Amino acid sequence: MSELLKKIDKTLAVIRAKSNKDYSVGIVLGTGLGGLVNDVEIEFEINYSDLPNFVQSTVESHKGKLILGSLNGKDVVIMQGRFHFYEGYTMQEITYPIRLMKKLGVDTLFISNACGGLNPLYRRGDLMIMNDHINLLGDNPLIGKNEDEFGPRFPDMSEPYNNSLIALAEKIALENQIKVHQGSYAAVSGPNLETKAEYRFLRTIGADVVGMSTVPECIVANQMSMKVFGMSIITDECFPDSLKAVVLDEILEAARIAEPNMTKIIKEVIGRV
Repeated sequence: MSELLKKIDKTLAVIRAKSNKDYSVGIVLGTGLGGLVNDVEIEFEINYSDLPNFVQSTVESHKGKLILGSLNGKDVVIMQGRFHFYEGYTMQEITYPIRLMKKLGVDTLFISNACGGLNPLYRRGDLMIMNDHINLLGDNPLIGKNEDEFGPRFPDMSEPYNNSLIALAEKIALENQIKVHQGSYAAVSGPNLETKAEYRFLRTIGADVVGMSTVPECIVANQMSMKVFGMSIITDECFPDSLKAVVLDEILEAARIAEPNMTKIIKEVIGRV
């Protein structure tokens, strides 16, 4: 058995001491988006610090808990707080919880994030369903020895975000009169925000929004044949010709305002999946 699989088994043992059931849905909650757990029937929660081989979330708005329970009739595993490349973690450490979710039975992964809007049609507080991404992180979680148990060395990424889940989310948004966009997410390392020239570059290469997460988790999930659904909250407008300085409090406030609509869509998709 490889070192990675040994580590995962050790982490899994802590969870299996509390529950032997399988959990079909995994959820990764991004910056300022932890409120979804208020709708979860929680069986138990574990601090990341109590899980062997988990690193710690160092970002202020990420609580650092793994929550297991049910949401809208589905058994779910929720990361309340994720890990980022800019925190100094390796891609393998960032995606370790997704590997663990697979061992817990997860076959559908929901990922949320806060991001900056590049598309001139987007506004602060809007929601975007991810239909593609651009990896500008400068690294990839699949580099290194391939674990055949988790999937192929060269996984296909022609549909990184599941088209059926996207269509269902669009339908639910329409039913609830919630405005949503569809677009591409560019992932950069951060932690600084981008310059005007960098925003122009990102828009030119086809990005509708820019953020510092999500793509590593999506890559690993696709390798393991999970269906992935990604949703972004646009927390600031990154238009080079009218760019204004942004502070974290403003980003968190925009996420807080938009979160109820994002939560409603994700809950409904989970219920119908």
